[in-house]
Amino acid sequence: MDKQELFSRAKEAIVDADESKALGLIAEAKNENFDLLELLLSGFGAGNQEIGERFDKGILSLPELIYAAEVMKSVTNRILELLKAEGENPPTKKGTILLATVAGDVHDIGKGIVASTLRTAGFDVIDLGCEVPVDVILEEAKKHNADIIGTSALLTSTMLEQKKLEKLLTETGDKDSFITMVGGAPCTPRWAKKIGAGGYSEDALEAVKVALELMEEKNKK
Repeated sequence: MDKQELFSRAKEAIVDADESKALGLIAEAKNENFDLLELLLSGFGAGNQEIGERFDKGILSLPELIYAAEVMKSVTNRILELLKAEGENPPTKKGTILLATVAGDVHDIGKGIVASTLRTAGFDVIDLGCEVPVDVILEEAKKHNADIIGTSALLTSTMLEQKKLEKLLTETGDKDSFITMVGGAPCTPRWAKKIGAGGYSEDALEAVKVALELMEEKNKK
């Protein structure tokens, strides 16, 4: 089985919410020495994106979305277990990142993949879930002494919550205490720059890259 076929089958397993098939593919990929993290992002992740798009278009109901999300979580947890078992030593802690999907937005799947990938890369991740108000985000960031606050917005209407967070950080004098990152389908590097966020990432792999770069800059100060 070649890589593209594996990715295609993995995507299909998530779209069909077939947990048994998905876990079977992971075992098969491991036996054939495929890169499991790449499988998670490019295979199962593609299915996750397809599910989100179908929900946005009204093709998929909320219960169906939640069911697919549970399968995705099982897949992610299984791959992370295998990656952890394969690692001889745990990665050095890179920093603490707090993640949240903003208020008014129920999309939680993509952020879950980002959280898992960041953990694999060595970050401590506090995932607040979805529909989180900005004041709660700031409160939790202080509580956990976070280095980075990452917010996800999958709807154009909820992007304004990311702007609201930047405003709150400025008003409370906490702007210099936390690095902020934004992501989500309607977000762009231009949006991040416009609202004053420290970084932007399009997907989980880029989130790790950007977070590492931002932490490197912070540690130089």
